[in-house]
Amino acid sequence: MYSKKIPQLLFFLFLCFLGVFSFIANTSSTKDAIVETEQLLPEKLEEVPVNLVVHYPKKATKEVRSKLDALLKRIHKRHDFHGAVLVAKNKKIVYQNQIGTADFKKKTLLNKESVFQLASVSKQFTAAAIMLLQQRNQLKLTDTVNTYFPNFPYKAVTIKTLLNHTGGLPNYFWIAEHKWQQKKAPSNKEMMELLTTSNVQRFFKPGRNFDYSNTGYFVLASIVEKISGTSFSSFLKQNIFEPLQMNHSFVYSFENDTIRENQLDGYRLHRGWRHVKIPSTVNDAIVGDKNVYTTAEDLFKWTQGLNSGNLLSKESLALMFTKGETIYGRKVPYGFGFRIDTKEKNSIYHYGKWNGFSTGLTTYLEDDLIIIVLEHTSYNALKSLNRKIKNIVTKNFDI
Repeated sequence: MYSKKIPQLLFFLFLCFLGVFSFIANTSSTKDAIVETEQLLPEKLEEVPVNLVVHYPKKATKEVRSKLDALLKRIHKRHDFHGAVLVAKNKKIVYQNQIGTADFKKKTLLNKESVFQLASVSKQFTAAAIMLLQQRNQLKLTDTVNTYFPNFPYKAVTIKTLLNHTGGLPNYFWIAEHKWQQKKAPSNKEMMELLTTSNVQRFFKPGRNFDYSNTGYFVLASIVEKISGTSFSSFLKQNIFEPLQMNHSFVYSFENDTIRENQLDGYRLHRGWRHVKIPSTVNDAIVGDKNVYTTAEDLFKWTQGLNSGNLLSKESLALMFTKGETIYGRKVPYGFGFRIDTKEKNSIYHYGKWNGFSTGLTTYLEDDLIIIVLEHTSYNALKSLNRKIKNIVTKNFDI
C-alpha cells in the first residue's frame, strides 16, 4: 500500500512543480510586456558632458581676439551693429564678445546673457524635436499630417516633405493677415484650425518642388505638441534645453508668454539716427518656424550637444545633414532644419531674419569651425560679416 502512494505523491509534486513554473513564466512574460510598453514612452536622454563650453587659453587667442574686436568696433560704428559673436574651432571657443545697446530707451548695454530671437535658425530645434519622437517610435517620417490632424486640408503631405521644404503648403503669414478675424494673434492650434477653413490653395503637390516654407515648420511644431501632449515650449525645455544646460533658452509666443529676463526687442533705425522698437504682428504667436530665444553661448552648447551624439543618434544626424530630394530626383540644398552647402564651403548653416533680429549659425566642416552671429537692430550684412570673421580666424589662428 505504501508503494502505491509513492507514484501518487510524485504525481502530486509534479503538478505543484508545473503550477509554480507556470506562475514564474507568466510573471516573467508580464514583466517583459511592461518593459516593452515602457519603451514606447519618451526615453531619458543620455547624460551629456558636464562642460559643453571650453575656451582656448587667452595667450593662444590674443592676436585673433584683437583682430575680431577691431572688426566688431568697426561694424558697430559704421553699420549700426548691436549684437554678439562667438567663434569656435575644434570644439573650443576662440572668441566670444558682444557690442552695442540692449535697450535704447533705458540705454543698457548688451551682455553675455542677452537673449536674442533666433528667427529661422529656430527651425533646427523643431527638426530635432521631430527626430527625437522618431527615435522613440512615436512617429514615422513617412506619416502624413492627416495621421495626427485628420481634417488637415492638404492631403499626402508627409513629415519628411515638411522637414525639407517640399510639402508645397501655402504661406500662413498671408492666411493670418487676410483670414484671421480676432485681435489676438493666433496660436499654433488656432492656425491649424484656420487652415482647415481658409480654402487657400497649396502651391504644388507634395514632393514636386523645393519652396522654403515657414508653414511647414509651424505644422511640424504642432505635430510635436499633438504627440507629446505638451506645449512646444515645454517639449524643447525638457528634451533639449535642460539636458544641454541651455539655461538662457526658451520658446516665446507673443501674447501667450511673459517677457523673460534679458529678452531683447528688435529695432530698426529711423531717419539714420533713432532706434525704433519693431512691434509684434499677427504672426508672432506662432512657434516652430521662429520664436526660439537664446544666447550665443547657449547656441554653442546646442551645436556641441547635437554633434556629439548625446541628443540624437548618428542615423538621425545623418538625415538632418543630408540634402533633400524631389520626387523627380532633383537634390534640394536643405536637410532637416539646416541648409547644406557641399560645393564651395562644405558647410551646414542657417540664417534668420525677423522683426529686427538677424541671426546666423554656420559650421564649416573641413575647418571644424563654428561661427555664431546674433543681432537685433536690423543689420543686413550678416553673410558678409560671416566671411570676414572666417578670414580673420583662418589667417590669425592656426591651432
